[in-house]
Amino acid sequence: MNGFLIDLDGTLYRGSERIEYADDFVRWLKLKKYSYLYVTNNSSRTPEQVAAHLQGMGIAAQPGDVVTSGQAAAEYIVKQNRGRKVYMIGEHGLEQALREAGLELTEDDPDYVVQGIDRQLTYGKLEKAVRHILAGAESILTNPDHLIPNDGGLSPGAGSIAAAIRTASGREPVVIGKPFPHIMQYAIARIGLPVENIWVVGDNLRTDIAGGKAARCRTALVMTGVTTPDQLDAQIHQTGTVPDLVASHLMELADRIGD
Repeated sequence: MNGFLIDLDGTLYRGSERIEYADDFVRWLKLKKYSYLYVTNNSSRTPEQVAAHLQGMGIAAQPGDVVTSGQAAAEYIVKQNRGRKVYMIGEHGLEQALREAGLELTEDDPDYVVQGIDRQLTYGKLEKAVRHILAGAESILTNPDHLIPNDGGLSPGAGSIAAAIRTASGREPVVIGKPFPHIMQYAIARIGLPVENIWVVGDNLRTDIAGGKAARCRTALVMTGVTTPDQLDAQIHQTGTVPDLVASHLMELADRIGD
């Protein structure tokens, strides 16, 4: 039985615009009774918000179908079993994930500094994060994306904030999101299938496909986002990442996977 870990932005939608065949592909998954999860590096939204965003574009989704880098970061901390106090730079989705995992958000003497996208970032927040890390707190980054797309173009992402913290503290963070292994391991545990039965589907060789390869899953690249047909060979050469399957769109992928 196949399972699917599916990227969102560039694969199912662009900003607030549904990508062609995204709704058909999810209906196909349901018809085939395949297990699937939506996996996003975005830590700013809660699973409820992600599901509502998908539903608003006519794509079937429930909160339990969603895996965020915030959830994976919270799970990583709990598994370390060496303290539960967290200083957070981030937004509501990350805060909810940390609290639901039973972690304590604090301004003083944290065991961890967890940083995601924060569009209300201040110098004071950066200063506290750096001081806590220098005092011994472990630095955790939800995802390494330097730029994030929105309806108006590109904006600095969590990775851009992390660059300032890394430079000032001199410490490398543990990175949770794609292409790093923590979010993939968390999603694989959630879907509950052998890795050889799981397809990782996305539009980005550097994150989605590289993350899937590192997790030993099968990988499918759809050319509806970051990667375009004229760039494919060059990007494969640059990244050294070769997907198991390349499709123009999601229903071509469904046709080629078949049963």
